[in-house]
Amino acid sequence: MKVLILAGGLGTRLSEETQLIPKPMVQIGGKPILWHIMKIYSYYGFNDFIILTGYKSHVIKDYFVNYYQRYSDITVDMLNNSVEIHRTQTEPWKVTMLYTGEKTMTGSRIKKAQEYVGKERFLLTYGDGVSDVDINKIIECHEKSGKYLTLTAVKPSGRFGALDIDETGAIKEFKEKPQGDGNWINGGFMVCEPEVFDYIDADRNDVIFERKPLEKLAETKQLNSFKHNGFWFPMDTLKGKNDLTEMWVNNKAPWAKWLEK
Repeated sequence: MKVLILAGGLGTRLSEETQLIPKPMVQIGGKPILWHIMKIYSYYGFNDFIILTGYKSHVIKDYFVNYYQRYSDITVDMLNNSVEIHRTQTEPWKVTMLYTGEKTMTGSRIKKAQEYVGKERFLLTYGDGVSDVDINKIIECHEKSGKYLTLTAVKPSGRFGALDIDETGAIKEFKEKPQGDGNWINGGFMVCEPEVFDYIDADRNDVIFERKPLEKLAETKQLNSFKHNGFWFPMDTLKGKNDLTEMWVNNKAPWAKWLEK
């Protein structure tokens, strides 16, 4: 199953970092938060990624093109024009970097990946949030629901898209960024059937996934939730970046389950 990661936004609330690099490349403990998100999925055996890039996409491309040498011990013999690679630290990842346009909105970015996904179920998340959510349990919940899309519902402060969830877990209504706190909100970490692509207009670049597509999926009773009461943290401010870094350097990073092996 392919994993789509939205990684093309401007990250304006983190402008201290994103003037030079895209938000998913902001580092947490020496590694981009994008790497941390991919490690979460890889822990559960999902290693086929499609990175939906936009703003400063070349930074993401350069990172993965040079990943092998970046984390290897090498000897460069400039006299003989040769490079010898010694010990290496690699990941079992296949990474497709899809440039979706610098100003393209989230829904339109996802739509541009349709030809790479085909008619298969896929996973989808944002390139700026980490969690200790169990990916396999989300998939199990999704399969039981029989719906087109299951998203992970979490309960932080109330500035994200709120969800009206019934007793079965079905989402009756999706509201983009309401006022007030205490609502279940969209935490990403989604499981999608290929029919989700049908809810996104192919002829536009301004479709915001969190508005019409998710709202329409809720209206047609095709939007399901997996309620997660554990750790979830979006890195959308400098404070958020610093908080995540502090967790990481103090070995108190709840999302890093791969370190528990």
